[in-house]
Amino acid sequence: MLKLHNLSKVYRTDEVETVALNEVNIEIEKGEFVAIMGPSGCGKSTLLNIIGMLDTPASGQYHFGNQEISSLNESKLSKVRKHNVGFIFQSFNLIDELSVEENIELALLYHEIPASERKERVRKVMDKVGIAHRAKHMPGQLSGGQQQRVAVARAVVGNQSLILADEPTGNLDSAHGQEVMEMLQALNEEGTTIVMVTHSAAHADYARRTINLFDGQVVTESLRAAS
Repeated sequence: MLKLHNLSKVYRTDEVETVALNEVNIEIEKGEFVAIMGPSGCGKSTLLNIIGMLDTPASGQYHFGNQEISSLNESKLSKVRKHNVGFIFQSFNLIDELSVEENIELALLYHEIPASERKERVRKVMDKVGIAHRAKHMPGQLSGGQQQRVAVARAVVGNQSLILADEPTGNLDSAHGQEVMEMLQALNEEGTTIVMVTHSAAHADYARRTINLFDGQVVTESLRAAS
């Protein structure tokens, strides 16, 4: 599905040069569940942002499907991103003034989808993540776990083939964190490719493969034994 070849990212100011990623080589196959781990500042979120086409590398190549992504302009990047990638963030990133169903439907407004089909997709995905009974509620009326369920629904309502999750359980207690991980696992079992940044070894165990970063480089990769 995607391949990074000798990919680097450097941030420069007038006085400081910071190497966030240093010649990273990663391949992720369709249908995989991959966890990315490492200490704070090692490049995990930068890597996820580049995979999600929210940032561009300084050098190297990024192939998504049959396209070489690093050479595309922002307009073309945006088009590829909105049709293929869903995002789940630690802070939920819901809009307080919109209801649950409106927050989810927002992800479809940039697609050429009739209103009736949008409503049907939103209804189905709310059922799928167990939040339909809160459809008319505002984010402030929900628990953290329920807000993250809405965020998961928003990420998958467009039938994206790749879900990127940046510390999706970071603001949740252990019980709600486990619920979110079980949702991600179920989505993966249905065929969705998931790449997740996490500090939790227990949550990384839901993934089939774990990639460990240190100082912007891949230092180890490990496969979870089949259960």
